[in-house]
Amino acid sequence: MHVWIVAMLLISVLLIVRDMAKTIFSLRQKQEDVPAGQIFGQPQKERVERYAQAFRKLADTFYGMPYRKDYLSNEQAEDVVWQTYGQVCGNCHQRQECWEGEERLRLGEKLVRALESGQEEKRKALTKQWKSQCVHSYQFTQELNHFFQREREKLVWNNRMIENRLAAAQQFLEISGMLNQVAKELAEITQPSREFTDELRYSLKKKGVLLKSIWVMEREGNRKQAYLTLQAKNGQCVSSLEAAEVLSELWETPMVPVNTSRCTINGECHTVHFTEKMSFQVMHGVAKVAKEKERVSGDNYVCCQEEEGKFVLCLSDGMGSGMDACKESEMVVELLEQFLESGFSNEAAAKLVNSAVILKRQNDMFSTMDLCTIDLYTGICEFLKAGAATTFIKRDQWVEAIASTSMALGMVDQIDFETASRKLYHGDFLIMVTDGVLDALPMDKEEETLKEMILQIHSQVPREISRGILDRVLAYCDYRARDDMTVLVAGIWKR
Repeated sequence: MHVWIVAMLLISVLLIVRDMAKTIFSLRQKQEDVPAGQIFGQPQKERVERYAQAFRKLADTFYGMPYRKDYLSNEQAEDVVWQTYGQVCGNCHQRQECWEGEERLRLGEKLVRALESGQEEKRKALTKQWKSQCVHSYQFTQELNHFFQREREKLVWNNRMIENRLAAAQQFLEISGMLNQVAKELAEITQPSREFTDELRYSLKKKGVLLKSIWVMEREGNRKQAYLTLQAKNGQCVSSLEAAEVLSELWETPMVPVNTSRCTINGECHTVHFTEKMSFQVMHGVAKVAKEKERVSGDNYVCCQEEEGKFVLCLSDGMGSGMDACKESEMVVELLEQFLESGFSNEAAAKLVNSAVILKRQNDMFSTMDLCTIDLYTGICEFLKAGAATTFIKRDQWVEAIASTSMALGMVDQIDFETASRKLYHGDFLIMVTDGVLDALPMDKEEETLKEMILQIHSQVPREISRGILDRVLAYCDYRARDDMTVLVAGIWKR
């Protein structure tokens, strides 16, 4: 079922992208300098909103279906008894006498419920009572258990299907939210005044660059962003930084090309994305060791900078150790990175990853997720945890612990993530660890011990800090890792 769901999601998104692309390019073919407001105007906004509404209705349909059941219904319990009756009592000459009235049926239902609840003493008492009334008691109770197990397997399978359906509904709901956000951003894209455009075109021309079009958008905090379609004159090759300097002078705001844009402008037309220069920069380092006698660590991490000026650190601990745990945690960090790069919010991306883990889950494999997102403009760090170990913030001679008691990914379809927010300053360090690190420290003093270790390290290099912490932790367990251990450290500095 999950293959069908994923395929349907991909096809739906591809159709949306194709439809939007056809409309945009058809407009651009009609008029070379079509204003951005006309391309990304109200009609396109309404169209994307309709897509969002369709996905939301699809999610509501899935949510409106029956939910999981932990116990057999009365009809199912009664059916188990009647199936057993047909198998055992069909040829018994005493069946009419035994099954006259509903007393025997109700006793059979009680026996089914005792099997279901695992109440051994009650089951034995009911079995003894049945034996006193039935000459085929042993065969009957054996067959009853057989039919009960079959019905129970059906229930488990149906619940699994329901979990997959709810996971798909969650994905549809998050896609709906993302499309609404896209619709909002489409309405925010505008074209600057004719005077500004002419002045920018003239200034770039002096640098040997031709301006074909410009789209402008203001994001959170009134931060400016610009999309410039540029072409170098006469086979020249001009750095995108030179174009950013021109834009900075006119706007009187430091502008830079984003990391994913082209570094140089050549004879071909290319659109370069410019954004305001960020206030902070981040460096990170990691130290890790696999569990003793394991060749592969079950921990995985990712560190990346997004276009919106966010630096993302994600650490995932796969359940157990070895290759299976590694594959589980690897899937978590890779999916999360892709969703965040696609424009999903932290919580929306985490919910989508959780639903993907549920759809893929085999042999009750789970993974933790520890997500930290640093706004490089403000220094505010958002924490989101799912079954993750404590995270630490070091500032001079002070260390703060941010703990979590939430469940790991894949355990429930409607997961409640634990979130927190902290302001980071120049010279602060963020220390993320997996459970194996804390479990190696003295019981009931894990956090206090690790805080002391962090304060003992005076290096300003994240990699050295992570290695120093891991070395001190390993010393507590005679350098024999009883679980996978990973220490991820990030430092933040003013530019």
